[in-house]
Amino acid sequence: MNLPNLTIAPQKQDSLLRKHPWVFRGAILKMDAEPQEGDWVNLITKSGQFLGLGHYQAAGSIAVRVISFEPNDLDQAFWDKKIQAAWSLRRDLGLTHKADSIFRLVHGEGDGCPGLIVDVYGQVAVVQCHTMGMYRQRHLIAQAIQKTCEDRLISIFDKSAESLPKMHGSELQNDWLWGERLVKTVASEDRCRYEVDWVTGQKTGFFVDQRENRALLAHYAKDKKVLNTFCYSGGFSIASLLAGAKEVYSVDSSQKALDLVDNNLKINGLLESNHFSIKADAVEYIKSIASDFDIIVLDPPAFAKHMGARHNAVQAYKRLNAHAFRQIKEGGLVFTFSCSQVVDKNLFRGAVTAAAIEVGRQVQVLHQLSQPADHPISAFHPEGEYLKGLVLRVL
Repeated sequence: MNLPNLTIAPQKQDSLLRKHPWVFRGAILKMDAEPQEGDWVNLITKSGQFLGLGHYQAAGSIAVRVISFEPNDLDQAFWDKKIQAAWSLRRDLGLTHKADSIFRLVHGEGDGCPGLIVDVYGQVAVVQCHTMGMYRQRHLIAQAIQKTCEDRLISIFDKSAESLPKMHGSELQNDWLWGERLVKTVASEDRCRYEVDWVTGQKTGFFVDQRENRALLAHYAKDKKVLNTFCYSGGFSIASLLAGAKEVYSVDSSQKALDLVDNNLKINGLLESNHFSIKADAVEYIKSIASDFDIIVLDPPAFAKHMGARHNAVQAYKRLNAHAFRQIKEGGLVFTFSCSQVVDKNLFRGAVTAAAIEVGRQVQVLHQLSQPADHPISAFHPEGEYLKGLVLRVL
């Protein structure tokens, strides 16, 4: 395959030699051709030494996302090997043995596939491409998934349209890549069962990355009064109720989200007498609650998606946690999270500490939380550690 050669400036090669998968635009010394959005490109030194293969991006600060640091044919066998390696990890983690389980099969840079997410919901795999390069490879990727997962899957859905910009003036469409044209299913996470709608739901249909943190909440929830803010489809709520929580309040500004919660209650056979769905702005609601909640869950959407918004995001995390600290009962627990990639764990913890100082209450850190092992972080790409969490005891 004859690929455009991008020469990397000598002073910018070290990160590639350390296997970091992002090439910033300023690192490119010259190009021997003008690649188009999503084209494969060959990365070389000034003397012609091979550095890597990746997908070109015409806009933004990241010009190339590196898919391979070794020469490759970039054919079906290439993608088969990538997906098989990802499946092997999830199998070793014990996530693939149940036919209706929920797990992430491919996690971007963590699996050597920058720009690609694949989540599995029972018998359905949902693909989401965040780069045009991955989108153009989606049919090879789907074939690799089908081959690797053998008889487990009956459908592969592509949900890339909402994560990619318009291409050539036309809007991309989500579509099925293989199998039955299903729009939702019921799948399981530990004891909990959830209906997942990948067509209209957020992300790929469910927040897969909170599995272990929901299990930890279940450990504490028996006989407790729990407030789950930004609840979406009620993952933390269902886990708490099945663990024997006394009362659970699910708060979200979206009625559609609360309808998902109510449906998941029915699927799990839970009595609704000790559950309350509340349509409200979560921040405003926390400010007005009685101080008798044993556990408050703060799992907001990303407050910052780029560096320019980082300062405001840190202040927002501080305010949100301060409201929870003021209202939680003495000895209560706050499960607090940030999924903003540009707010690292030190900044997030600093915001939480500042909130505790402002409120004037003693706060103990019981657990420091992160994303689960099916969301691996490449040692060469620390930016992949996007989910941060703390379990705090407030005195």
